[in-house]
Amino acid sequence: MTIPPEDLLHGKINLETSRINWLELQTFFARGQVVRVSTKLDLVMVALKLSEDDKSAFDLWMKDGDVGEVDDKTAKLWFETKKDLWAVVVRPWILVQDSDS
Repeated sequence: MTIPPEDLLHGKINLETSRINWLELQTFFARGQVVRVSTKLDLVMVALKLSEDDKSAFDLWMKDGDVGEVDDKTAKLWFETKKDLWAVVVRPWILVQDSDS
């Protein structure tokens, strides 16, 4: 039985997803490397599409406001509350998702 490459990559990304405190992401946020992912979307699927350079999916998600920069107001709130987020790295980006919102 052969596992399709997309399924293998999905599994790998899923294993690399973890919780991280926003305080630990400050340097990456300052560099503009943190991408916010709405809870409407599956974080692992977004990471998979990013790794595949699926521009059309990202264009749609960005247009709908489901993927984008972490705005300063949200960053400040997460800093003040020492927020834990779900995150996964797809170099050079760190995708984050607030599972509480």
